[in-house]
Amino acid sequence: LGEMNMPILADPAHQIAKDYNVYDPDRGLALRGVFIIDRSSILRQIIINDLQVGRNVDEVLRLVQAYRHTDDYGEMCPANWKPGSLTIDPH
Repeated sequence: LGEMNMPILADPAHQIAKDYNVYDPDRGLALRGVFIIDRSSILRQIIINDLQVGRNVDEVLRLVQAYRHTDDYGEMCPANWKPGSLTIDPH
């Protein structure tokens, strides 16, 4: 992925998992959750996978880039958009 400037955290006491409702008390663990929170502290995307399915890091990065692009330029990113691809002008 290269160098990134975004916070990543650990939750050994499961408090954040409980706060975000991804903690499974019967199994004593957290489901695989990704929460994309933008620069204005607005929750933009939630992805929750059961333990049997891993997360797609490339897709998470694409989503972060798409939200930043739409915020910065006011354009819409169509399905499968990647940086440098065509966007949609909503006006």
